[in-house]
Amino acid sequence: MTNIFEKSKRTHYSKDLNTDLKDENVKVTGWVHEIRDLGGIVFILLRDKDGIIQITAPSKKITPELMEQIRSAKKETIISVKGKVQESQKAPKGIEIIPETLDIINESKLPLPLDTTEKVRAEIDTRLDSRFIDLRKHDVSAIFKIKSQMLHTARNYFYDNGFTEINTPKLVASATEGGTELFPITYFEKEAFLGQSPQLYKQMMMASGLDNVFEIGNIFRAEEHDTLRHLNEAISIDAEMSFKSQEEVMETLETLVKLILSDISSNCSTQLEELNHTLEIPNKAFPIVPYEEVLDLVTSHDVTMNYGDDLSRAAEKVMGEVMDNYYFITDWPTSIKPFYVMPKEDDPEKSTAFDLMYKDLELSSGSQRIHNYDLLIKQMNSKELNPDAFDKYLRSFEYGMPPHSGWGMGAERLTMVITGVNNIRETVLFPRDRRRLTP
Repeated sequence: MTNIFEKSKRTHYSKDLNTDLKDENVKVTGWVHEIRDLGGIVFILLRDKDGIIQITAPSKKITPELMEQIRSAKKETIISVKGKVQESQKAPKGIEIIPETLDIINESKLPLPLDTTEKVRAEIDTRLDSRFIDLRKHDVSAIFKIKSQMLHTARNYFYDNGFTEINTPKLVASATEGGTELFPITYFEKEAFLGQSPQLYKQMMMASGLDNVFEIGNIFRAEEHDTLRHLNEAISIDAEMSFKSQEEVMETLETLVKLILSDISSNCSTQLEELNHTLEIPNKAFPIVPYEEVLDLVTSHDVTMNYGDDLSRAAEKVMGEVMDNYYFITDWPTSIKPFYVMPKEDDPEKSTAFDLMYKDLELSSGSQRIHNYDLLIKQMNSKELNPDAFDKYLRSFEYGMPPHSGWGMGAERLTMVITGVNNIRETVLFPRDRRRLTP
């Protein structure tokens, strides 16, 4: 197999080629994006992970044997071309390669499941069924390069600010938040569930003395949504901090989001151009809108909402029209938030919970957490939860649990905002929703 790797070894990627290399010999490897045979001259557009390179084969400058090889190349076949760089105003980046040798590394079957040139656009289901080819399109791969940079930036932020990365179980014995949106599985002789959230484990880590922890991992929600913004498996960016108030962890979240936006703008400009998307970077503090103000805004736009209601889709749309960027919603009613959310000391009917929104899209939710054992039991009982089902979690609150706060943020939803795509499935390599379990 050594021979095939020697044949495919390149000297340059497309991004490395420019007019400074005129008359130099280079070797490029990639997929045949398009081939145009004009009789006396053949053009191949060769695509690699970074861009497109034009291979120009005039019959007067190359051997008949090489011309025959070039003409035999099929779309999406992998080829390796050695040749000389020449200037060409009509070619991508103003250069072309006049080939001296061409090796076919691996042929592609025809017809293709979808058109990588996008002259014929494919539906989303067709694309997801053949994701390996869909990702060859630079505007699609741009989404995942941006997502990779986003997660890299997030991790670096946490490491640079004294957080410890943790990895919590995804097989759990009971509901994280007492809800019913769980995927049951057979776990030997028992029933278990896929984890909704690392929430309870994050809180247990507050009792460990680690102070600040984070996790970037998969979560599972058995919600029967079938929308452009919901998934049944997603990545959550979670943080939990000891001795930090609601306001302090909101500040941490805002700082992280702004840092991610700035880093993407600096490091992924090519990918943003591929997506034809301009990234908004707020230069002011995110506005804070109390729940009661949200209620007034929504009802003033003739959308029904009562105190104690969560935001309906219609209510979210109203907020998206009123608020044109990032903002926090605070002071949510305690009655509609999970049992572990700390009520406000001066008004227990209101909680310390907050949501980070972008226009009409919820990105993150968090709160100060209850650290007092007796209050935690009281809240569980008020929400008709059985404390015995949470005994291992509750033990951590009996031996010196510090006051703490935290949040979780949806990686795919933030990717939607950063890339400008409208369907959350675009941000996942292999989405899992109500209808899709393969590939």
